[in-house]
Amino acid sequence: MLSASEKAVGNPPDMLLQAVRRNCHIADAAHAGDYTLCTYLMKMRELYRWEHGLPLEAELDSDKVGDWVRAREAWWESLEGESFQPLPLDDMQIAPFEHDEVNAVLTPAGFVYSSGLGKQAAAHFFLAELLEKREFDHFSVLISGREWARDLVSPPAMTRGNVIFLRRESLRRLLWERVQEWRWNRCDSPLGRALEYYGLDDDLQGGLERLVDDQMESVLLHEVGEVEVGQEIEDDWQALLLATAGRKAELQLRAIRDNLADAVSTLPALVEAGRPELLHFYFGTLGPMRRHLSPTLQDAYQQWCESGDIDRLAIAAGGAKVHWTQLMDEILGLGNGAAEELSRLIEARAF
Repeated sequence: MLSASEKAVGNPPDMLLQAVRRNCHIADAAHAGDYTLCTYLMKMRELYRWEHGLPLEAELDSDKVGDWVRAREAWWESLEGESFQPLPLDDMQIAPFEHDEVNAVLTPAGFVYSSGLGKQAAAHFFLAELLEKREFDHFSVLISGREWARDLVSPPAMTRGNVIFLRRESLRRLLWERVQEWRWNRCDSPLGRALEYYGLDDDLQGGLERLVDDQMESVLLHEVGEVEVGQEIEDDWQALLLATAGRKAELQLRAIRDNLADAVSTLPALVEAGRPELLHFYFGTLGPMRRHLSPTLQDAYQQWCESGDIDRLAIAAGGAKVHWTQLMDEILGLGNGAAEELSRLIEARAF
């Protein structure tokens, strides 16, 4: 953990902050239309809450949110086609995707910055308080707290080269949404089974913080898997994602990469930990494509729920690592072929 003298004092440099925020707006202007209407409105409500510094549990005024959304959409319209700005820092103008160069200046002062491309080649940026820095043999972990600049999506974790960025504030907001959904509709589901362990009815905020603590470590396990998987394939992988951006094949490729990262790192650690709530949460938050491509693992989870015997789940996790590794090698061996060909191959090789 950073010492008191290393922690951020006050706000980040104003010109840098304004440049990062503008780049966030430019990214949102280009990609806010990528979502379904329901998802878009949910994300906009959450962004409104963050921008106005409102507590997670605060009721929102629908009229005020509506006016804000219309004003924001008009602002985004004025930014369409604008290029991302360089970042002014220590008499330099740093390209916005050069996060290592930016953080060489910022992290000693207690701040952290990240940039990169996500789904559909959408750009993401954030600027935040640095809570903790962890150094490992082959990678670093930067854990952030309060965020001063972020975009609409605000992913809670990202891996860029050999640096893992974990965003506690972003993860807390995401988990709060999960908790709210569960409180409204308490069905027997993997997520519901997980949340029952956290005593949320008796101590909502304390239970939420315990959940955030656990999931920070689970998310880190996944990102460590991403680093291990990406060490040999990163350049070819990024080219493949760009070639399939916006197509079904991109979603399938990302699901395979995530499944492999978890088979390498996350699942072995969760099985070994022997904490049911962590496994329930893992299976309760898998995306539709990841579930679709891993029926064997889903069956093993269900059998564990029914019998309490974790051995089959452990065996399935080991088999998943072998399967996804072989499929990844096969995909990369094809090069940047047609997206339709990749999609058919992946569909035929579910595990």
